[in-house]
Amino acid sequence: MYKKLPIPKSTNFLEERILEKSFKGIKFSREELAYLLYELDSESLYALADKIRKEQRGNLVFLRAIIEFSNYCRNNCLYCGIRRDNKELKRYRMKEKEILAEAEKLVLKGFKTIVLQSGEDPLWDAKRLSKVVKEIKKFGVAVTLSVGELDYKDYAILREAGADRYLLKHETIDKKLFSWLKPDTTLEKRIRCLFWLKELEYEVGAGCIIGLPGQTLDSLIDDLLFLQELKPDMVGHGPFIPHPKTPLAGFPYGNPELVLKIVALTRIILPYANIPATTALGVINPVYRIKAFYAGANVIMPDLTPEKYKTFYEIYPGKGIQKFDLNGWLETFRKMGRKTDLSPINYH
Repeated sequence: MYKKLPIPKSTNFLEERILEKSFKGIKFSREELAYLLYELDSESLYALADKIRKEQRGNLVFLRAIIEFSNYCRNNCLYCGIRRDNKELKRYRMKEKEILAEAEKLVLKGFKTIVLQSGEDPLWDAKRLSKVVKEIKKFGVAVTLSVGELDYKDYAILREAGADRYLLKHETIDKKLFSWLKPDTTLEKRIRCLFWLKELEYEVGAGCIIGLPGQTLDSLIDDLLFLQELKPDMVGHGPFIPHPKTPLAGFPYGNPELVLKIVALTRIILPYANIPATTALGVINPVYRIKAFYAGANVIMPDLTPEKYKTFYEIYPGKGIQKFDLNGWLETFRKMGRKTDLSPINYH
């Protein structure tokens, strides 16, 4: 348990103290984070996070277009639907020309960031992927990669090719839980990779899965404290969704309201970070993905993988059948008073 804080139950006092620390970049203590997570009502927490989001990031929503180019993975993570032991999954690898053609279509639609995501596929090594990165950079857009743990030299090759950002969720900072869930790697290696990426001057993304079997609220506070030290540029949190073809099939879903609280706390401790309203929230209920934008989120990452592949990148059930209604989201953002960075780019 945590120590009771000597904070008066005055909303104004509490709000002023939180805003001052957040805006000045003063670190929050474990006790303060515990107080906010356990005792502050959700709506007050969301309102604080939203105020910080508006002050530090404005009303602009960033759209990042995801292309999932391979669902092959050498790893056997207990929670993931594309784990190597899922023999029932139809595997695919997009060809270089396919990826570039899809990227070009998305650029013409006005997306300014292309996200290339895959399992840890040994056939897509850094040298091969770097060629695709170089070609996409010719379109005049940012390139984000999410292809797992690599060696330092491979991260360097991809950075030199022009990759701007790298997403590598830490999943959980609980060492025992991490080692159980991810038997092919270690938490130490994961953290080392994140700091390598920072050293190479990528914009770095981290984040955790919320509601994992065995996870506690105290360990989520540890996640927040870790993020406060790491200072990533992007943080994505999503609920645990059990996949029927994994060892965790029988466990309950993560609580989306808890996800929103962790999103809000992340905005408070990292006021300048880009924070997505994740697809997994929308799978549980589309309302939660919208609510995330009132709890500190400022990014949406639509899965725009070609339809013939999309359903096979099922890291959790329901993901591959999600349809992204661009016009619908633009109207939703308009009603929220938000703008987006979507605009056609002429790269000729």
